[in-house]
Amino acid sequence: MNCCARFVVEKNSLRVTSPEKIKGTHDSAIGNFGIPQYGGTLAGVVVYPKVNRKGCRSFGESGNSFKSKPGALPTFVLIDRGDCFFSIKVWNAQQAGAHAVLVADDVAEGLITMNTPEEDRSSAKYIENISIPSALVDKSFGETLKKTINGGDIVNVNLDWREAVPHPDDRVEYELWTNSNDECGVKCDILMEFVKDFKGAAQILEKGGYTQFTPHYITWYCPQAFTLSLQCKSQCINYGRYCAPDPEQDFTTGYEGKDVVIENLRQLCVFRVANGTGKPWMWWDYVTDFKIRCPMKAKRYNKDCADDVIRALGIDVKQIEQCMGDPNVDAENPVLKEEQDAQVGKGPRGDVTILPTIVVNNHQYRGKLAKVAVMKAICAGFEETTEPSICLSSGEFFCCTLLLETIKTDLITAACVADVETNECLENNGGCWQDKAANLTACRDTFRGRVCECPFVDGVRFSGDGYRHCEASGTGRCRINNGGCWHESRDEITYTACSEVGNSKCECPPGFKGDGIKTCEDIDECKEKKLCHCPECRCQNTWGTYECTCTGDRLYIRDRDRGACIGKAGAEVRASWAAIWVIVIGLAISGGGAYLIYKYRLRSYMDTEIRAIMAQYMPLDGQAEVPTHASDQA
Repeated sequence: MNCCARFVVEKNSLRVTSPEKIKGTHDSAIGNFGIPQYGGTLAGVVVYPKVNRKGCRSFGESGNSFKSKPGALPTFVLIDRGDCFFSIKVWNAQQAGAHAVLVADDVAEGLITMNTPEEDRSSAKYIENISIPSALVDKSFGETLKKTINGGDIVNVNLDWREAVPHPDDRVEYELWTNSNDECGVKCDILMEFVKDFKGAAQILEKGGYTQFTPHYITWYCPQAFTLSLQCKSQCINYGRYCAPDPEQDFTTGYEGKDVVIENLRQLCVFRVANGTGKPWMWWDYVTDFKIRCPMKAKRYNKDCADDVIRALGIDVKQIEQCMGDPNVDAENPVLKEEQDAQVGKGPRGDVTILPTIVVNNHQYRGKLAKVAVMKAICAGFEETTEPSICLSSGEFFCCTLLLETIKTDLITAACVADVETNECLENNGGCWQDKAANLTACRDTFRGRVCECPFVDGVRFSGDGYRHCEASGTGRCRINNGGCWHESRDEITYTACSEVGNSKCECPPGFKGDGIKTCEDIDECKEKKLCHCPECRCQNTWGTYECTCTGDRLYIRDRDRGACIGKAGAEVRASWAAIWVIVIGLAISGGGAYLIYKYRLRSYMDTEIRAIMAQYMPLDGQAEVPTHASDQA
């Protein structure tokens, strides 16, 4: 960075309303912790403690309580600067019941920003829990307040944050200066928690056209004389032009600073490519998913894991790579060069040197990095009457925050739910696993945003990471899309690699080989082992099994574990002679029967004729005379 950074102190107005003798308006510097009331005002009465005036000890030790009585104005505690961190002073006052803190400078100088110390785990416990606003006032005004209070007067003041953020129009431009390093301590943990928590609100604002968000990443450069040193080589890319601190502060092990620079560059390119497709809000999906899936502790902070996240979100990996360029060339990287230029303060905004930093309408945000606090600052940036309903004081945003924490449904309005709730699973399945054939998905829409969680369907539990893989397990798993296993049908025969017996893995059935998930290939049993068990036999492979045949005119017969071939021609000859004999015998029987019938009918006819002739000449007893043929003809 440049040798001389330009710092800008973000201010709000402090107006004394009584007593009359010190009425007036003064500047105060907004503290960089707690929750400033951006866009609003807070009136109170100033109290100057008689003991522990620097606030470095708990006020409970001296018996002081700053809790306001019912119906009274909130209490502002005036504390002297010195001897301990600003954040400790404010924390101790908050613990004693203060609603706000004014710190009186002990040096006659311009106002400075009250910042937090380099947090360790112990200090983070109280810094994160500071919820009241604080401000620094100059030495002269602080002395006036002390003198007036010690003289017995009641001092009433009004802290006004309404002009702390410019609000020229109906769209707010804001930036988040962030970092992909997840091993830099408390600040990294706070940053990533904020990104996950704020994602839903940020995407709603962006999709509605209410805001224009831009992520930024701080980089440093290595002096040219040291570009060949171990430190610069491990922390920088493009020959020392863009650097980041080593995550472990150890140049011989773990990840290097240049790994962080490359991932920062990748995240910038994700934003640029997504913005080019009209979906800039996908940056929030990428950074949150990358944090979950690719942490340094799991040794997955690398390109392969990042590419998996990018593909899951439906972003073109090749476009990202083209945007990133080559980190090993001795040349400027246009994306990172723009980032370094953007770090330099412009107009009312100072240089960005602290991570994380939020800039709203070109003014650096001061206060706790938390969803409610940042939303107040963003909402303060809209021109009056143009703010979205999520910002309304009647409470769409705060109403929905309350929904998450208390589930008091009587406080929830339909506008609240409609404004904040959005189903992220409707677009690209939220980047989660899905099985379109079975209409299954791991994407679950929640109030805070979508989560990728393997489903539980019809009594079947799916397990996996929810992003790339979900697999059915247990009884009944084969009912659902064959348990995600291979299956195929041919000629009304179906084989599947899914089995509910034994383990839950996909295993190809007998006669097939493969992974059981995507492929199972037919095994040629005839090549792998001798199966038909006779010299004259021939093995023929079929889909999933095999057949045994015999050479020549022979038939294959299997007897238990042995096979044999019999003569096919001899069998056919024997069958033919048998058929002939059956036919001959049948014909003989038929002919004999016909002859007997013919002989019987012939004999009956001749007998009748003889009897008729004899009756003409000598009638038989008891029989009338049979007419002659002549008589028949007359």
